[in-house]
Amino acid sequence: MSRVGKMPLTLPAGVKVNISQEEIQVTGVLGALVRPANHLVKIHGSADRLEFTPADGSTAADAMSGTMRALVSNMVNGVSKGFEKKLNLVGVGFKAQAAGSKLNLQIGFSHPVSKEMPIGVKVDCPTQTEIVIKGSDRQVVGQIAAEVRAIRPPEPYKGKGIRYANEKITIKETKKK
Repeated sequence: MSRVGKMPLTLPAGVKVNISQEEIQVTGVLGALVRPANHLVKIHGSADRLEFTPADGSTAADAMSGTMRALVSNMVNGVSKGFEKKLNLVGVGFKAQAAGSKLNLQIGFSHPVSKEMPIGVKVDCPTQTEIVIKGSDRQVVGQIAAEVRAIRPPEPYKGKGIRYANEKITIKETKKK
């Protein structure tokens, strides 16, 4: 059996889990998340614990029990604490502004770039060169951060562009005559 799948998932106070044949719904302080259930995994729950077991002895069911436990754990953490990704703008004149559910970027193009945030995702700019993306769904927050970074990824010679806060860019040496 999967090592991750063997570990029971403890639920913090204020988080409710509703398990049906079709879906798993997790409700907490920061909202509600829904994920389709997998027929290869049986979920046994009590008031403060969830256990994930394979439905049969197959390798796929064993692997899926660990995957489902990790996905439900991310859902529980998302509705109780939330997730965030931090991005930094590196470059002369690069600016970011959060206006409601839009992120406006001036990043060296001839035109400003605007990125609309989906429902459930908040964007904040503490300074002009920092972007903080917050939300309860880990996958959506990571995807939006990757899309914002892809607008102007860091280039390898000067490092200019949008990068994650903890990302290290290896700078290439320029061509010598």
